[in-house]
Amino acid sequence: MKTPHCLLSFVCICAFSLSSMAADEKPNILFIFLDDFGWKDTSFMGSDFYETPHLDKLASEGMVFSNAYSASANCAPARACLLSGQYTPRHEIYNVGTQPRGNAKHRRLEHIPGVDTLDPEIQTWASRINAAGYKTALMGKWHLSADPLPYGFDINIGGTHSGSPPRGYYPPHPNAPGLQGLAEDSYLTDYLSDQAVSFIRSNKDNPWMLYLTHFAVHTPLDAKKELVEKYKAKAKGELHDHVAMATMVQSVDDGVGKIQATLEDLGLEKNTIILFFADNGGYGPATDMDPLKGYKGTYYDGGIRVPFFVKWPGVVSPGSKNSEPIIGVDVYPTLCEMTGVSLPEDQPFDGVSLVSLFKGERTDLGDRPLYWHFPAYLQSYAVTDEQRDVLFRSRPCSIIRVGDWKLHQYFESGDLELYNLKNDIGETRNLANSMSEKTAELLSQLEAWQKEIGAAIPVAPNPEFDPAAEAEALKAGARTRS
Repeated sequence: MKTPHCLLSFVCICAFSLSSMAADEKPNILFIFLDDFGWKDTSFMGSDFYETPHLDKLASEGMVFSNAYSASANCAPARACLLSGQYTPRHEIYNVGTQPRGNAKHRRLEHIPGVDTLDPEIQTWASRINAAGYKTALMGKWHLSADPLPYGFDINIGGTHSGSPPRGYYPPHPNAPGLQGLAEDSYLTDYLSDQAVSFIRSNKDNPWMLYLTHFAVHTPLDAKKELVEKYKAKAKGELHDHVAMATMVQSVDDGVGKIQATLEDLGLEKNTIILFFADNGGYGPATDMDPLKGYKGTYYDGGIRVPFFVKWPGVVSPGSKNSEPIIGVDVYPTLCEMTGVSLPEDQPFDGVSLVSLFKGERTDLGDRPLYWHFPAYLQSYAVTDEQRDVLFRSRPCSIIRVGDWKLHQYFESGDLELYNLKNDIGETRNLANSMSEKTAELLSQLEAWQKEIGAAIPVAPNPEFDPAAEAEALKAGARTRS
C-alpha cells in the first residue's frame, strides 16, 4: 500500500460516524452514471437537439456544477478513480486493457501497461455503504473486474468486465448477469431503468444505494427504434443533430422520469439523494462539447469535463449553481459523508467531500489542484483538430488544473501547454512560452505530485517506433484535415 496522500487527513474530518444518525435519517442514494456522455448532452447544459426534460427538472431542483471533471478521459480508469477515490497512479488502471494502442510505428515510448482489474483489497464506497446497512445494487456497466459483487454490491444486473453493451442495446446479451431471456424488442437502457424501479419498490422500507451505471450512450450507436422517426423529422440543432444519439439520450431520460415517479409514488422523494455524473467526455463522431475542445480520449476539457448535479431535498437549494472545479475522486468522500459512513483509515484518498458546497456552507474549496495522469496511448477516431495530432487522441501525459490555470505535460517530447480557462475555455491559446513563470510554477507542482504519489512515467524508447513512418502519417493526416 502506498503512503496515504496528504489530503487524507482533510477528507477524514468531513466524515462522521454512522452511529450519530438515527436509522430513519439514512438517505437513499440514486447515483446515475452515464457512459461517454458529453458536457452539453443534456438540455440543461445546452443541447439544442437532444431532449432531457426529466433530467432538466431534477437539475433545476438541485445544484448544477459547470466545472465537474472525470478523473480520466476514458472509461475504465475513470470508473476506477470513482470507485476508489484515488487518482490513476494509485490503482494503476490507466487505459481500457493493458495492451498498447495505436500503430506501433507511431509510438515513441513504451507505454505503462498498468492493470485491468481494480484491486479487490481497495474498499470502495459501495462496500463501506453496504457494510453500514444499505442494500446496494449495480445496474449496467461495471468494467473493473469480472464481477462487481465482491466490491460491495448485493445485486448486479449487467455488470461484467466488458466496457461495451453486450452485443448492442437489443437482445441477446450473452454472459451478462440478469440480461437473459429478454423480449426481442427490449431496449437495454429501458430495461435497466425498469429494473431500477423494481429494486426501489422492493427496498422501500430500508435504506438503499443504487448505482445506475447505464451503458448509454457508449457505442454501438444503436438507436431506439420507436424514436428514430421523431428525430429524423426534428430540425437539426447548430450544436447537435445525431438521430441515433438523440434516441439513446431520450431513453435514458424517459427512464429517469419513471424512477422519479416511483420515488414520488412511494413517498421516498424527500429522503432520496440523486447524483448525476458521467465517466468522460462525449463520443467525438456523434456529439459536440463546443466551446470546449476535445472529446472522449483527449485531455482537453471536452474529454474530461462532464455534467454533474446533485438533488438533496431539504439540504441543497433548488436552482443553485456552482462553478468550483470538482473531480471524480471527490465522489467517494462525498457519498460517505452523505450516508454517515466513515472512511477507511488505512486507505489513501485523493478527493475531498463536496457536502459543504452542497449545503452552501462555502462556495469554493480554495485553489486546490486537480490532476490527471495518462502514461499510455489512445489512437485517433479520425482526422480532426480536436486533438493534439491526427494519429492519437492522446499520447502519454500529465495534467494539472489550479484555479483557472491548466497545464499539459507531454512525455514523448517534453512539450508543455498552458491555458487560462477563464479567458480561453476552448484551450486555443498556448501561453506556455509567453507566461514562463506560471508554466514553471505549475510544472513544479505537477512533478512534485508525480513524485509524491509514485506516478509511473514512461521513459523507455519504443523499439518499433519509425520516425519516417510517423512523419509520413502526420503529413497525410494534415493533408486530409486541410
